Amino acid sequence: MKAACNERETKGLILHSDQGSQYTSYAFQGLAEEKGIITSMSRKGNCFDNAVIESFHSTIKSEEFYTHQKVHLSNSIVLEKVESYMYYYNYI
Repeated sequence: MKAACNERETKGLILHSDQGSQYTSYAFQGLAEEKGIITSMSRKGNCFDNAVIESFHSTIKSEEFYTHQKVHLSNSIVLEKVESYMYYYNYI
């Protein structure tokens, strides 16, 4: 998480995860609190908490990323693809 927070504003960011030991550890929770990150976790043993977002991720990956030739995707390319997909999904 340290690398992900480097040179970024993280205060108020919500980090959703499962209840894996790495996310529930005192060290991880302490660092999240130090960086102003709000942690959110799925309920134990309830896969339906993440079903909607997991379905969305699966759809966008298959429609936007897996259909193209393997190329290096920079952050800007990924952001462009996601924004374009979201616009199409929501408005068209």
